[in-house]
Amino acid sequence: MTSKRRQLQAPRVRRQSSYLGNCQKRVRLPLQELERFLARIKRELKLGHGAVFVRFITDAEMLGLNHRFRNKPKTTDVLSFPSETRTCPKALRRRTMELQGSFLGDIAISPVVARRNAKAFGRSMSEEICILMLHGVLHLLGYDHETDRGEMERVEARLRRRLGLS
Repeated sequence: MTSKRRQLQAPRVRRQSSYLGNCQKRVRLPLQELERFLARIKRELKLGHGAVFVRFITDAEMLGLNHRFRNKPKTTDVLSFPSETRTCPKALRRRTMELQGSFLGDIAISPVVARRNAKAFGRSMSEEICILMLHGVLHLLGYDHETDRGEMERVEARLRRRLGLS
């Protein structure tokens, strides 16, 4: 007697990179393109493959994180969560050499706010998110535009030019 066996198939899951996590559904994201750009940032800064994790979250989650960690009762576009406290580096290259192979931390991005910013600044959504990823990585390296007298802004502008961003 032969029995017919039903083959079970795994459910289809949206592709996720090990370094990008899309935890929101409101804004469609070009994940492969963003993953390639994150790899370019890491190559440019000579960081290890697993140095950074980027998570795209809902606006409500971002509001909660911004309130909890920065005591600001509004949403924002990007937040960085360093794996350890770092001071502002005197030289970018020296800092990246010190941290080569280390896990720097996590970056949370709200695509809803990024989309709004992209429209306001006349950029594509993809370009805005690439800028936010770069901005977040610089925060993980210890830069702080609120206290460093323009150092982060100068470094970010130089890296944007090198990476082809406006």
